[in-house]
Amino acid sequence: MKQGYNRILVVDDEENARIALSKILVHDGYDVSSANNGVEALNFLRSKDVELIITDLNMPEMNGLAFLRELNRIHPQSNVIMITAYGEVESYLEAMTLGAFEYINKPVKYDELKKVINKIFKTI
Repeated sequence: MKQGYNRILVVDDEENARIALSKILVHDGYDVSSANNGVEALNFLRSKDVELIITDLNMPEMNGLAFLRELNRIHPQSNVIMITAYGEVESYLEAMTLGAFEYINKPVKYDELKKVINKIFKTI
C-alpha cells in the first residue's frame, strides 16, 4: 500500500495530544481519523477499516487494555501501538500479550513512532 492510503485511527482522551498527533500524521500523508476513547473507537471500527490504531492506555469509559481486549474479539488482526504517560511493567506485559505491536511512553518522540509505523506498514 502506498503511503497516503494507509488509514490510521488515533484514540486518546487528551484532545491536544490527539489533535497534534493527527496533524503530524496527516502532514506525513496518512489518512487519519480520531476517537476520544475506546468506546468511540469501537463504534467507528464497526463501520470503517483502518490499518493501524494508535491508542492511549489511560482513558475514561474504556481504557486502552479493555479496548485492546474488545478489539481482539471483533478485529483480531489489528495493528496497535499503545502509548502512555504511565508506563508500568504490568500494563506493558498485558498490552504485548494482547497483541500490541509496540508500547511507547509519552511524551511520544515522533521519530521513534514513525519508525514503528513504517515497520508495521512494511508488513501489511
